[in-house]
Amino acid sequence: MAQKPSIPKGTRDFSPVEMVKRNYIFDTVKSVFQKYGYLPIETPAMENLSTLLGKYGEEGDKLLFKILNSGDYLSKADAGLLAEKESNKVISQISEKGLRYDLTVPFARFVVQHQNEITFPFKRYQIQPVWRADRPQKGRYREFFQCDVDVVGSNSLLNEVELIQIVDEVYQLLNINVVLKLNNRKVLSGIAEIIDASDKIVDITVAIDKLDKIGLEKVNEELTSKGLSEAAIQTIQPIIMLSGTNREKVAKLREVLAASEIGLKGVDELEVVLNYLDVLNLDLEVELDLTLARGLNYYTGAIFEVKAKDVAIGSITGGGRYDDLTGIFGLKDVSGVGISFGADRIYDVMNQLELFPKADGAKTRAMFVNFGGEDELYALGILTQLRKAGINAELFPDDAKMKKQMNYANKKEIPFVVLTGEEERQAGVVTLKNMETGEQSKLGVDELIKVISI
Repeated sequence: MAQKPSIPKGTRDFSPVEMVKRNYIFDTVKSVFQKYGYLPIETPAMENLSTLLGKYGEEGDKLLFKILNSGDYLSKADAGLLAEKESNKVISQISEKGLRYDLTVPFARFVVQHQNEITFPFKRYQIQPVWRADRPQKGRYREFFQCDVDVVGSNSLLNEVELIQIVDEVYQLLNINVVLKLNNRKVLSGIAEIIDASDKIVDITVAIDKLDKIGLEKVNEELTSKGLSEAAIQTIQPIIMLSGTNREKVAKLREVLAASEIGLKGVDELEVVLNYLDVLNLDLEVELDLTLARGLNYYTGAIFEVKAKDVAIGSITGGGRYDDLTGIFGLKDVSGVGISFGADRIYDVMNQLELFPKADGAKTRAMFVNFGGEDELYALGILTQLRKAGINAELFPDDAKMKKQMNYANKKEIPFVVLTGEEERQAGVVTLKNMETGEQSKLGVDELIKVISI
């Protein structure tokens, strides 16, 4: 018996109907990116593991898909390590490459590798799939698309403001009601400093970032397990649970972080961004959220997360400022900031809320019935004229029974069927059938184009 085909968990096939919707998202996002002066690049699906490892924190490294070396990959592996059956120790000997985890680290590698060919500040967007060895669940996949927009080579906070404008414009066009949560990693570093736990900043941010998912009690348990004292944990609580307006939160942070230089720098940066946003008067709701930490290690300044208000799903956009990422690859003092739109989660939100427009522009507008012989050639000539006029049209490939051809048109929801039999060919016209009303009329080619184009 033939094996039933399947695909790996956490991956999906996309039908034509789904792809039309996905392309609507990609085209919308791309149009906004380009409006703000960003240009496209692409990077390979796989990168050297040396490029990827150590950039996402311990938890992120565990989610990297490793690719086995070609050929007899075990031949060069240490026999002792193999006998120990500890994969982490032997992985570097049997795998040199991995599937990219995100688009930001490959982008940093690209910038360093091509630094003499690009103009700084370098503004790029990238729409490609990424892979994570995560546990599949609602809104979380092992293969998914990211739509990234970044600028490197500039420290200006105007870049952060521009990214927030892009978020505002994209979600207005997609008609999704969202809130953008804003924080700054320098503020979080300041919090770690005032509780004398600067060496545990990664542990603190990773734990705080889980607040929405696991709750305050579990976050405190995780902080305790990482060696934080009860007094330190109690000092953190009122800070991350701050309430009030954005301005009230900023004022309170200035008091709490008065003894931390880096913390106050983070507060200054937040205030500058908020001042710009006040002038722009965007429709987008922006909330200063001290629990926002973004678990990735490479963030150093502003961090963003966007959530849909009307659907219970994780963040649909996220990003932040990274000052040291290119430095890892040998190019120092090149700061960058970027955000990533999660196309798959955006798709799920729009599907659930039925926000996709009718995809008439991508569908076939007219199908020519195939009568074979000279009638087929006559149809082909007119079909070519329709396509030159920008009309999506097709000719059924076989001179099959009429019922079969009409069923095909119905299933594809083609609004018009064109008949070009001997009678029409002799008269130099076509018979046009409106599949919704059933009405039929004889038309010349110019009139046919006009009617179908409406």
